[in-house]
Amino acid sequence: MIAYMNIVTDVILPLALAFIMFVLGLGLTGSDFLRVVKQPRDFFVGAFSQIILLPIIAFILVKIWPIAPELAIGVMIIAAAPGGVTSNLLTSFAKGDVALSISLTAIISLLCVITIPFIVLTSVGLLADSSITQDISLIGMARDMFLIVTVPVILGMLFRGFASGMALSFEPIAKKISTVLFVLVLLGAIAAERENVVSYFAQAGLITLVLNVVMMVVAYFVAHSLASGTKQKKSITIECGLQNGTLAIFVATSIFGGGMYVIPAATYSLIMFATSLIFVYLVRKIT
Repeated sequence: MIAYMNIVTDVILPLALAFIMFVLGLGLTGSDFLRVVKQPRDFFVGAFSQIILLPIIAFILVKIWPIAPELAIGVMIIAAAPGGVTSNLLTSFAKGDVALSISLTAIISLLCVITIPFIVLTSVGLLADSSITQDISLIGMARDMFLIVTVPVILGMLFRGFASGMALSFEPIAKKISTVLFVLVLLGAIAAERENVVSYFAQAGLITLVLNVVMMVVAYFVAHSLASGTKQKKSITIECGLQNGTLAIFVATSIFGGGMYVIPAATYSLIMFATSLIFVYLVRKIT
């Protein structure tokens, strides 16, 4: 079993994440990046909410919550992760601005090469023993983020650019495969801590639920005040509620060796779909 879990964390997890990011790249075109220039207000409201407000809210929660340092850092890891690719689909269900959702997911995913190392290392320094930071390389973490996130996205975009017909026909199948891979990664992360999973979920489940709900509420009202319309408000709210759980699990596993660090990403990944679907249901009823 130990050998199997090593294969999951050392081989399947990075390959699954790379494939998921490749699929994200398949769906991107130059217009998704130009939209930042054409629609800067909505993009920057969404980016500010996710890159700045989400980690701040997470940090406040872990400081006031009676939680082990390892779990606290795990919460900060999921808060530092960019939006998940399923946010685009749920934004469509909510009749939100799908184009804005795609732009936010794509650009914040590329920015995570900088944001994740900064947020995670800062959190470790503030929440845990200083000796832990000595074993973590900022450059090494940024390099890993670049190889596992940026390179696959670029390859996906190149494939879309040079073989658009093949890319467009492969994209629906690839999205289904990436969903299956995400489920396998999530189950693998839970199985790795099966002996302590009930205890860990009891400790991390409530704080990740509170983080998810509070962030969606905050994002909704920030977008209500600053975004250009109702569709954009829906997009930003969903984008801030759905994180890239696979990437968070990868960071927790590759940098900290998994264990308690990975549990918040697992609990958040389970919770976020339920809360986002409830949000989609409510906004479809109201609007």
